Amino acid sequence: MMERPLYFEFPSNLTVKKFLNKLGKSQDFEIFNQQYTIKTFYDSFDWRLYGAGINCELRQSKLCSELLLTNNKTGQLVARVETEDVPQFYQQFTDITFAQQLAPHLEMRALLSVCSLPLETYQVNILNKDQKTILRLRIDEYELLNNRIEICPLKGYEKAHKNIAHFLQEKIDLSAAPYSTVLNEVLKQQGKRPQDYCSKLVINLKPDMRADKACKLIYKQLLQAIEINEVGTIANIDSEFLHDFRVAIRRTRAGLSQFKNTLTEEAVTTHASFFAWLGKITGKTRDLDVYLLSYPQYKALLPLTLQNDIAPLYDFLVQKQTEAQKELAEQLSSYEYRRQLVAWKEYLHEKLPSETLEANAGLSIYQLANIRIKKVYQMVLKEGALIDKDSPAEALHDLRKTCKKLRYLMEFFQSLYPEKEIKQLIKSLKGFQAILGDFQDYEVQELSIKEFSTEMMQNHVPANTLLAMGVLVQYLDSMKCNAREQFSEQFALFIEPQNRAMFKQLFSVKEA
Repeated sequence: MMERPLYFEFPSNLTVKKFLNKLGKSQDFEIFNQQYTIKTFYDSFDWRLYGAGINCELRQSKLCSELLLTNNKTGQLVARVETEDVPQFYQQFTDITFAQQLAPHLEMRALLSVCSLPLETYQVNILNKDQKTILRLRIDEYELLNNRIEICPLKGYEKAHKNIAHFLQEKIDLSAAPYSTVLNEVLKQQGKRPQDYCSKLVINLKPDMRADKACKLIYKQLLQAIEINEVGTIANIDSEFLHDFRVAIRRTRAGLSQFKNTLTEEAVTTHASFFAWLGKITGKTRDLDVYLLSYPQYKALLPLTLQNDIAPLYDFLVQKQTEAQKELAEQLSSYEYRRQLVAWKEYLHEKLPSETLEANAGLSIYQLANIRIKKVYQMVLKEGALIDKDSPAEALHDLRKTCKKLRYLMEFFQSLYPEKEIKQLIKSLKGFQAILGDFQDYEVQELSIKEFSTEMMQNHVPANTLLAMGVLVQYLDSMKCNAREQFSEQFALFIEPQNRAMFKQLFSVKEA
């Protein structure tokens, strides 16, 4: 088996010229290429490739421009494609193999430039007595980083690979370096770090922290998520910016309704109306984003004879999304939006009174968490128990909303409880929420497709398109009914004795 590439870092005082002089004293070599190169790293906004152990790197020089996917631990090549420009989404790559490598990691997210740096690249061949190339070296000479060297083994010359590695370490005193060091170092110089954004909520609360102080801390982190995703939402870079923007809004609204009697009633009323407005103005665009993301699934549901006929629906959705996105961007660029967001931020940074004004403000956050989670959990049990096969759809929708409130509370306060147990309960709740979410989504999509059919009919779309949309509505209806039938089974799993006992144990009302 051929050896994998090895990487070494030069000490700061070792130039490439000095290194080649030292190398020439014991090795016969030739420089067969030297060129100015620009290296640009790409990833999604939330670092999905890095999290999957992949570096995405564009190398541009006069001779070539290539995009590489490599293992960020070993440097081994995963995929390569020649390209002058980097497409925004994996579907836009003409190289199917390369796209397939990106797809499971990127999904709906855009590839964005993370950082760039210039360098001089030297490609060096190590020669044997017969002047045959037995090993290749690539030396990267940087202006702001320590230079690096990559040993690229050749099949049949494994011994040369080991010998040069030993020579570099023992004779020239180079240090082995992880492949990902370059990216990490460049980001560090720019005041950044990999995975500096994550949509998951992580808030470290101290159990004895005053409730009003802890609640403001939660709101501040949610505000940060709103501000981080705002630019990408307005620019419509990819659909996940708006998704994360809306999640932070929903979580804020849940906090304002569930952190009872911690902030003043005036503050809650004033700011709750702002976040309700934000939820409303972002809803239409998000719904259309979901329909566009679901379009491949819509197409796959249809018989092959109708799959091409559904294409006008895609064009219709794109047009509607473009219009809704333009309107949303105007709203989020308005003075009124900015004024109210600033007012919320200023309120969160106001100093809390030494004497609490509201009934629950002086409780420890641990006490408040127990009270609220227990209360909402009991609501879930009550609402779920009342649902049977004859219950209206609204009953399931209301239960879904209550489950969301419970999940948000558990995520807000998860640092207050044993990690294994709280994560297990959140996972169980997510599983139950999934079936409620499916039921809601299929029902809403079914109704929306019907409305779109009526609107498209007025635009004189082909009859076969309307036929395909009618078949799609039938499929969505059957999937909705299937989700409805699974409710009892999923609810029974959620309320099984083990889960009930764990809820009771974790969230009994007691002192911190």
